[in-house]
Amino acid sequence: MSGTGHFSLLRIFAVLAKEFTQLRRDRITFAMILGIPIMQLTLFGYAINNDPRHLPAAVISHDPGNLARAVVNSLEHTGYVDIRYLPRSEAEMDQLIRRGKVILAVTIPPDFTRRVLKRDHPQILAEADASDPTTAAGALAAVEQLPIEALRHDLLGPVTPEQADPPFEVVVHRLYNPENITSYNIVPGLLGIVLSLTLVMMTAMAVTRESERGTMESLLSTPARPTEIMVGKLIPYVLVGIVQTLVILLAARLLFSVPMADSLAGWSALAIGTVMFITGNLALGYFISTLAKSQLQAMQMSFFYMLPSIFLSGFAFPFYGMPVWARVLGEVMPVTHFIRVVRGALLKGQLFGDMTGELGALAAFVILVSVAAVMRSRTTLD
Repeated sequence: MSGTGHFSLLRIFAVLAKEFTQLRRDRITFAMILGIPIMQLTLFGYAINNDPRHLPAAVISHDPGNLARAVVNSLEHTGYVDIRYLPRSEAEMDQLIRRGKVILAVTIPPDFTRRVLKRDHPQILAEADASDPTTAAGALAAVEQLPIEALRHDLLGPVTPEQADPPFEVVVHRLYNPENITSYNIVPGLLGIVLSLTLVMMTAMAVTRESERGTMESLLSTPARPTEIMVGKLIPYVLVGIVQTLVILLAARLLFSVPMADSLAGWSALAIGTVMFITGNLALGYFISTLAKSQLQAMQMSFFYMLPSIFLSGFAFPFYGMPVWARVLGEVMPVTHFIRVVRGALLKGQLFGDMTGELGALAAFVILVSVAAVMRSRTTLD
């Protein structure tokens, strides 16, 4: 009675030692304590940039003259664009923009040099992919400065233009989102984030809960194969994901007036991409459940997957504003490709041929994660 009723530092130290021992054994939680701050610092400090530069661009110059070349060189020297394509026709140029290969497309007319020298104020056409207004803003700002800066060192003597009278004009066309409405960019991308967040975490925690209760081990001890168990458990959640998709698309149209796909081929490509993305996320959640020992660990690992998915996919920040290493990691994220599919189908009118790369990446993700989940589930019984 005399010893137990008093405040004891020894008992506190005993509890402390027990907690540190428990923390050391829980390696996933310990990794999250260190990993999440490091990941956030790295992403926010190095990967995120709201002033993207070196954006891919294409130029069609119908004028072989020196002044036309000077305009092209001046555009590239701004640092905002890299001219990676020199298409031979307007049709090829349109295809590059629609497929997202370029952010900016510039067309110089055949009589550009002659009209500049005659002070006839020719026009060049600049078309920007404005489905992401933040990304397009820097490129368009650089283009709009061309009439003032591009020919400053080329037009000397009697052809020197006055400062208030630039030698040519730039006609800007903002494609796919001419009014720069932010919701047109954010809401379609939000579909990928919502599906990732809910499906991965929901599946991981649901299956882990069954493992904690012993029902998963009971299933694995039956004649049912691991593949059959996984498919049977995931099919109901596929339907949940489809319902979520329909709700988000309906809200996007009714609340934000987001454009929808304008062809059956566009809807078909979107539907296939959505089903693959849903299936891949569910398989990933199932795989996480085979690694986690508790629902808390399942939630932690799901959150660890979500951070780079949000920051590196081009959803919240311009994809081309990130350094090369961050874009490489972003290309590994399935949500990056799904967001491109959704935005392409809804905003750009893309068809199957325009989405083959993104759909192929989603298919590879589904196969890889599903195989990993099945192989891992074979080892859950001792």
